[in-house]
Amino acid sequence: MPDTPRPSKRRRPTPPAPAPAPAPAPIPPRPHLRADCQNCFALCCAALPFTASADFPVTKPAGTPCKNLRTDHRCGIHDRLRDTGWRGCTVFDCFGAGQQISQITFGGRDWREDPDTRREMFDAFPVMRILHELLWYLTEALAQPAARRLHPDLRATLGQVEELTRADAATLTTADPHPLRARTGELLRQVSELVRAAHTPGRRKNHRGADLMGARLAGTDLRGADLRGAYLIAADLQGCDLRTADLLGSDLRDADLRGADLTGALFLTQAQVNAARGDTTTHIPPALDRPSHWQPPA
Repeated sequence: MPDTPRPSKRRRPTPPAPAPAPAPAPIPPRPHLRADCQNCFALCCAALPFTASADFPVTKPAGTPCKNLRTDHRCGIHDRLRDTGWRGCTVFDCFGAGQQISQITFGGRDWREDPDTRREMFDAFPVMRILHELLWYLTEALAQPAARRLHPDLRATLGQVEELTRADAATLTTADPHPLRARTGELLRQVSELVRAAHTPGRRKNHRGADLMGARLAGTDLRGADLRGAYLIAADLQGCDLRTADLLGSDLRDADLRGADLTGALFLTQAQVNAARGDTTTHIPPALDRPSHWQPPA
């Protein structure tokens, strides 16, 4: 019998390569939510308290001007703060609440020249700072295409926060911003899940609220990780990939970020960056400034 030709084996089609993850959404600059000390009556130096610690050499009660504050509302040791034990001052960020209270709420009236404004101004400032921090996060969340279905709720919440920032001093001093903070926090949690799933599909590291103080994590792939509220004090994060990681409320004091990539990191603030250690090889979002105390690479 003649040989029956065998049917040729069909090659399975090569599956298409997975589409590359979309680039992280650019974080809006938000200049109105950045501290403008030239237009503020040094409220952070007078209204807020601090305690003797690694960040401050002395204790100061709320409503008492710092001993380093000059009559022109400038710091007398501004260029020596970190070297003289006042590191906390170099980390703090009011998110633009200082100029809002000074120039908008109180219409440019100086608490030194108009002492009647002092108590109400000092009481309103901490509330405004909370509101401006919420605006910082909500504005960033609204820039995320992956969270588009949440945009109506985000806009509504942002509108409520903005309305309260325009209130008079009496309303601010009696306002309770914590319900707005709780609502914002839940929305940001949902935004984080949607964005991280879009950019880093699959299993993502969950270190939410973890104690990672001093952890040796150099070179770790932390893309899309949940690091919300994590304690990363003095952690070694050299060369880590932190793109689209959720860093809301994470403690980065003295964390080593040399060579780390925080491009598109979610809900990162200037205060967190200021508290960490880095250099010119650290990639940070363009909306944030590279701290002057960061050293060039060795």
